[in-house]
Amino acid sequence: MSECGCEAPEVKTGLERRVLRIALLLNAAMAVVGGLAGWIAQSTGLLADALDMLSDATAYAIALMAIGRSAVFKTRAATLSGSILLILGVGVLVEVGRRMIYGAEPLSEWMIGTALLSLVVNSVVLRMLAPMKSGEVHLRATWLFTRADVVANLGVILAGVLVFALDKPHPDFVIGTLIGLYVIKEAIEILRDARSKERAQAPDCKG
Repeated sequence: MSECGCEAPEVKTGLERRVLRIALLLNAAMAVVGGLAGWIAQSTGLLADALDMLSDATAYAIALMAIGRSAVFKTRAATLSGSILLILGVGVLVEVGRRMIYGAEPLSEWMIGTALLSLVVNSVVLRMLAPMKSGEVHLRATWLFTRADVVANLGVILAGVLVFALDKPHPDFVIGTLIGLYVIKEAIEILRDARSKERAQAPDCKG
């Protein structure tokens, strides 16, 4: 019944809240796990991935607050989500630069194992959020966040394999940089989407 699009508004809103709460809890938990693993493993890739999941948890929290609110509030919520993601993406690039200068010895086993766990979690969340990818701007933002996470997880796994095979930290630096750039790209996409929605709402607001 849920796939026919004929739910009552209050039922649909309840489903959205439930999905976002689950996604929020899963991403917050994995942000903590990934952050600790990244610190222990000296992996910029894992740290970047953890920051990405933390930004997701923030986005889900904002989306939960936006449900049932006005279109203007939802657009502002998406703008805030995109801004947070942009800041975190830049922060990741700064951390990569710091590690390259001062050195690091990433542990490939931790990278691969933690990224695999994150991939499982993000795949589940992405499937749950799939109906929202064509929805309102604040909900579309949450789907984009999770899609970025899946790509990042795959990248960290590949980097971990290369670190093990080459016995060099450079693949970790590369994936950390790529995740940072990808996060920035997703943030810009969300901000552009929100801006276009804001322009579309402008005539209504004037009226």
